[in-house]
Formats: sequence, structure tokens, C-alpha cells
Amino acid sequence: MEPLYQMPAEWEKHRATWIAWPHQESDFPGKLAAVQWVYPEIVRVLAESEFVEILVSPKTAKKIESLLDANGIPHDRYRLHEVATNRSWLRDSGPTFVRHKQTLALMGWSFNAWAKYPQFHHDANLPDIFSTLTRLPLISPMRGNERIVLEGGGIEVDGQGTLLVTEEWLLSSEQIRNPGMTREQYEEIFARYLGIRRTIWLGRGCVGDDTHGHIDDIARFAAPGIVLLAYEENSSDENHAASRENLECLLAATDAHGQTLHVIKLPYPRPIYFQGQRLPASYANFYIANNAVLVPTFNDQRDCEALSILAKAFPERRIIGIHALDLVWGLGTLHCLTQQEISLESGPK
Repeated sequence: MEPLYQMPAEWEKHRATWIAWPHQESDFPGKLAAVQWVYPEIVRVLAESEFVEILVSPKTAKKIESLLDANGIPHDRYRLHEVATNRSWLRDSGPTFVRHKQTLALMGWSFNAWAKYPQFHHDANLPDIFSTLTRLPLISPMRGNERIVLEGGGIEVDGQGTLLVTEEWLLSSEQIRNPGMTREQYEEIFARYLGIRRTIWLGRGCVGDDTHGHIDDIARFAAPGIVLLAYEENSSDENHAASRENLECLLAATDAHGQTLHVIKLPYPRPIYFQGQRLPASYANFYIANNAVLVPTFNDQRDCEALSILAKAFPERRIIGIHALDLVWGLGTLHCLTQQEISLESGPK
């Protein structure tokens, strides 16, 4: 029986990409001004591939429009929406676009700011705001009388019923999202609301990830049956043991069709620190647009290696590096800040 809802793979055709313009100085300590110039470059590249929907803080639209004009971005390739947000990580605060019968719907998870930040009242309203802006129905996954807390950065799908997650994200002892929920209960939620038939549980995420192990920093599907895994070869590096364990999990796993996975290793960049804290710099945090793959780069000798690997994994798309040393100070990069709106047209772009 066909599932009621189905989350498409990211490489399927998009109508648009949604982003939220950053405005919190505390999210990018000393770097907010620099980040304000990274975003127009992201929009420029996206606009060559698909329409861009941009949430901006009230009364800032003219300023942001001038930044986009300075980068030569045509006005008919984007739209600004004056919407209050706390932070700009739409992958986590925004809803998930899913297919529902012959149309689209929004899966509106509850958002608690990763149980780390006290102010998230604006971001918690984003599923309802998206529903108003898109005129799409909003589905609220429930557990008893409470909405399920999840973030888009924690789920990775192949569009054919297989999903990747980490135990660290959902099953750690702290249980900061949905206290008491079991592995089996999560798998029931994934099946009911995302059309998942096989959930593959990896262990830990990357060092420095303040979201408690989001999958989009470590393992991404390039196609059904093909996984790109962030892998640290240096045995003395903090990421080595976790990436080795995740590799073993993937090699032992099968997808929703019972097929084994082909795993492609993607290097980590050199360790990047800010005020003594290691940042979650990872090439796996790329974003697949209609005609391009946007890849975070870090002024590192491994940038070229990562871009080359991704070019082979996505031969029909342009591979475009986006300088992310400023972005990663906010503890996220390109996949974290984007949210795809899938087109009603089915199949890959």
C-alpha cells in the first residue's frame, strides 16, 4: 500500500529553495557583517537554478534587496517575505515538504531550538507561516497530545523509503526532544509521516555539532543506494572513531529494497576552532539544487578533493564551492540554512 505521505529525495525537482536572512549577532560572533555578504552569493547561485524564497526580518527588505542588487541578482528570481525569525537555520525550524496523494503538504514538526536556546518563539511559528505563504496544508505529527519535536537536519532520505538518522540525535540519554520515545516509536513516526520503510541508525555525528549529531554533517544520499560519508582517516583526530563506526554500520545495512549500500568516503577539512571550540566543518553539509550542488569550502587543501568526489557523485550538476569559514562560526553551513520546496512534477530534475 502506498504511504499517505512521502518525503522526496533532495535531488528531485524543486519549485524553490527557502532561506532566512541572518540577523542575530550572537549567532555569528564578530562575523555577522561578513555573513551578510555570503548570503547574496548563495542566492545568486541558487537563482541560476531555481526560484528563491527569502524570509527577512520586518523592515529590512529594502536593505537586503540592495545587497542582492549589488550582486546582480534579477528581481524575478527571488521573493522577500517579511517574517520574524529567531535564527536563520530553516532546515531545522522550517517544515518538511512532502508529497500527499497528488499534491504537496507541510510536515510541521515542533521546534525547541535544539534544547539549547531560550528564545525560539518566532521560529516555532514557522510551520504555520509557511502554510499561510504557500497555501499548503499543514500536518502536525503528534505523540499523544504533543507535537513531535524533530529537525530537518537530522533526517536524510533516498526518496524510495530509506532514511538515515543517528542514535546520538534521538536516542541519547538526555532525551531532549521527545522524552521516553523508543527507536521503534521513531520508526513508526518516520513510516507514517515520511513514507519510510527502512531506517538506518548510525552512531554519532561530528565533533562540534551543537545539534547533538545531525545526519547532514556526516552522511548524505547521492542517489538510491549510494551514500556519501564524512570520514576522518587520521586516527588521532576526534572524528576518526565515530566515522569508522558509521562506515561499519552503513556497510552492514540494507535499504528499503533490501539492497546493500555503496559508500563513498568524503574527507573532513582540517579542524577549525573558534575560542577553543571545534566547529562542525563538514563537506557533507552540501545542498542539492536543481542544476547545481552547493558545497561548503574552508580554505583547505582538502577542498579540491571534496569537490572532485562530489563532481563524480553528481555528474549532471554543477559543483559550486561556497566559502563557509564565516558561516560555520554559526555552527552550520549550506544544508542547515536551506529548505527545499519540491515541485509537483515528479522525478529528478
